[in-house]
Amino acid sequence: MLTAAGVAHEAVPAHVDEEGVTAGLLAEKASPERIADALAELKAVKISRKLPGALVLGADSVVVTADGTLINKPETRANAEIQLRQLAGTTHRLLSAAVIAENGTPIWRAGGSVRLTMRPLSDAFIANYLDSEGDAVLGCVGCYRIEGLGAQLFTRVEGDQFTVRGLPLFAVLDFLRVRGVLSA
Repeated sequence: MLTAAGVAHEAVPAHVDEEGVTAGLLAEKASPERIADALAELKAVKISRKLPGALVLGADSVVVTADGTLINKPETRANAEIQLRQLAGTTHRLLSAAVIAENGTPIWRAGGSVRLTMRPLSDAFIANYLDSEGDAVLGCVGCYRIEGLGAQLFTRVEGDQFTVRGLPLFAVLDFLRVRGVLSA
């Protein structure tokens, strides 16, 4: 998304224990918004400590079902099938958070929320979808990449597609213009 928007950047994986952090925050009864923000901050701060003077963007997303259940990245095909069956025919929320850190300190944050209505899905469709998407969806919360075949999963999306894809991009671009990284 950043490349397509003309933002020069380098992607550096943070390798954080997302499941452990999420479990700890859930034990503290943290809201889904707080969980997404905390994960984004953890990633940004960790890399920012290694890159003094750089602006480091961390981002994360969580999916919340209609009954309030938080869904994590599936990591296996069997879990992806379960998640798609759970979401099929329902409306859920996807929350994305972005945090920018500098010199190991968070200096900016934003979040976005999208409501997605997934159409009913047959077992055959789910199998074909997962065959086509392969391992790419295993690292995607909600098991969808809306910029591709994942668009076929939905009947309605309320919110911007960038947030669905994991980054409240417009807010990030605004911050980069304010900081003078991008021209205004």
